[in-house]
Amino acid sequence: MSLENAYHGRLGDYFARTAGTSPFNAFTDRPAMLELAGDVAGSRILDVGCGAGHYTADLLDRGACVTGIDGSATLLRHARERVGSRADLRLHDLDSPLNFAADASFDAAVCALVYHHIAARDQLLTELRRVVRPGGWLVLSTTHPTAEWHHHGGSYYDGTWVDGTLADPSMAIRYQRMTLEALTNEWLSAGFTLERLVEPRPLSQLREVDESRYDRLSQAPSFLAVRLGSP
Repeated sequence: MSLENAYHGRLGDYFARTAGTSPFNAFTDRPAMLELAGDVAGSRILDVGCGAGHYTADLLDRGACVTGIDGSATLLRHARERVGSRADLRLHDLDSPLNFAADASFDAAVCALVYHHIAARDQLLTELRRVVRPGGWLVLSTTHPTAEWHHHGGSYYDGTWVDGTLADPSMAIRYQRMTLEALTNEWLSAGFTLERLVEPRPLSQLREVDESRYDRLSQAPSFLAVRLGSP
């Protein structure tokens, strides 16, 4: 993710440790995103904000050729431990242009739960349109606007940057609140087409692991995920 808001140090270690089994990541967002991606065998995919490599590993296992980028050296260390040399992993500030990539050098891109941490989103979207070939796609997930509204209160239209607390109250993550209108207009203004939008529900298996979280995630959305086409 962006260098300023990336999960560095102890925060990166915490995310790497929990994301593999988290009700939010492992049971809700990741299954929905992989379903949106579909058959990726033989595809060249850019994992934008690859974090600790959970998506990279799943995409590799499905036969994709993956390049992963993230602004956190801590998370990239965990990603390298997870996938070894099977992927090209790069330290990259997502608020900077994708200068390492040629035009149309990827078939697709994945951007999972990192979009709301990025300040230069217009630039990133423009760059993704450049590096993803015509006819390719981008699957992207972010926090659900209504979930943020219910959590923080105030105006739904509040677009300020906020600090979200984690289970460990000594750590926080910084991100921007956005409306559904703002999100959709950013994607369309960059030239992408909206192919599909989902509000991910948890896998039924979560009920056996954490019934209260399963009930909560089944009744109100936490995330928003889209598949965007690159004409």
